[in-house]
Parts: sequence; C-alpha cells; structure tokens
Amino acid sequence: MKQNLTVKDTATADRPRERLIESGSDALSNSELLAIIIRSGSRNEPVTILSKRLLKYFDNNLLNLARATHAELLKLKGIGPAKAAEIVAAFTLAKRLKKASGNEKIKISGPESAAEYLIPKLQSQTQEEFHVILLDTKNCVIKDILVTKGLLDRSHVHAREVFRSAIHHNSHKVLLAHNHPSGDPTPSGDDLNSTKKLVQSGELLGIEVIDHLIVGQSHPGQKPYTSLKEQGLM
Repeated sequence: MKQNLTVKDTATADRPRERLIESGSDALSNSELLAIIIRSGSRNEPVTILSKRLLKYFDNNLLNLARATHAELLKLKGIGPAKAAEIVAAFTLAKRLKKASGNEKIKISGPESAAEYLIPKLQSQTQEEFHVILLDTKNCVIKDILVTKGLLDRSHVHAREVFRSAIHHNSHKVLLAHNHPSGDPTPSGDDLNSTKKLVQSGELLGIEVIDHLIVGQSHPGQKPYTSLKEQGLM
C-alpha cells in the first residue's frame, strides 16, 4: 500500500526542510513552512501541495489560519486530527511567544517599527479600536492604552481621553493608532481632522504626537498600514 507523501519524498528543489537548513527560515514561503509543520500529505498529494491548498482554504491569510479551531481544520480534505493538532499547537506557541516578548522594551524608530508593533495587535480586530501608545524620551513603549472600541465617529475621540494617561505616566511623546476593519488603511476626512486637533492639543500640553498609524489588511502593491506622518498628512 502506498504511504503518504512526505517532505522527504518531494523533488529536491521542492524540499522545504532542506531549503530551511541551507538558506534559513526567512527564505521559505508560508506554504513551505506549513509543509514542514504538517510533515506529510495524502496518498496522492505531496505535502507541499496540501500546504498550499490549506492556505488557499483560508484565503491565503495567516491570521485566518491562526484563528482556526481544531474542528475547523478537520473540514479540509487531507487534514486529519494529528495534522490539525500540529497546526493549532504551532500557532499557540507563536501567541505565547508574543506574550513573553511583551516584557521587552519596544522602540518606535519610525513608521515601519511602529507598524511591526501595531499590526499584530490591530489587524485581526473585527471592530475599530483607537489606541494611544505612550513613549519615553528614547521612543520606547511605556504603555499601550485602548481609548475607544467600536467607534464609528472619529470626532468622539477627545483629547482628555488621549492625553490623560500620558500626563499620569509623565510621557512627553505619544503615537496614535487605529485600525480599519474594512481592510483599507486610507485615512478618512474624520481621521485627518481629529489628528490635527489632537496634535494641537498635544502641543498645548507639551506632549508630542510623533505619528498616527492606520492599520488595514495586506494587498498586493500596497502597505497594510498608512503613516500620516510619512504621508505628510500631519
């Protein structure tokens, strides 16, 4: 009886495990990394094809796959209880690592580092959240404050709510951030107007607003975020 096709059975050029050893994990695609985790395919389907089909099933979105339950994974042909458990375990470890690294000081050196910090927090949220990130004199994160959730009208974000914690923690710099659940990070007119007012309020209080990031989803040829500072919009 023919056995399931494993990573080892695939063509040399298509062996993700060997490619990882030779070139490092960053050289591998998401589907190749998944192939290493689930290890084997079905009798008629190599693991590399199964991993691609798995990603496609979740719209090629790792966040969707990371949120999938063991029962949801079993709905895909070729994914049995063991493979589903391996996938859930891998993403659970990633979530725990994120929590463990939360104790380290995070420095915001520009829009890219700000996005790297904010995207994991905001991109998967189904409701709009507005955050103010308190920073020290070296632009390291002191505290992340959730100001509002489920907000529809940006005019409802008041300066007293944004800057209260900054004053309490003696923070002279803040980073503003919110997500667009629609996936489009383009700032609205309300986003621009409220940012202008908050920057002006910060100036009166002696608190610098270094940027305002809007987080959306990844699309080909487009960043998954907009930095108002980078775009010259504040």
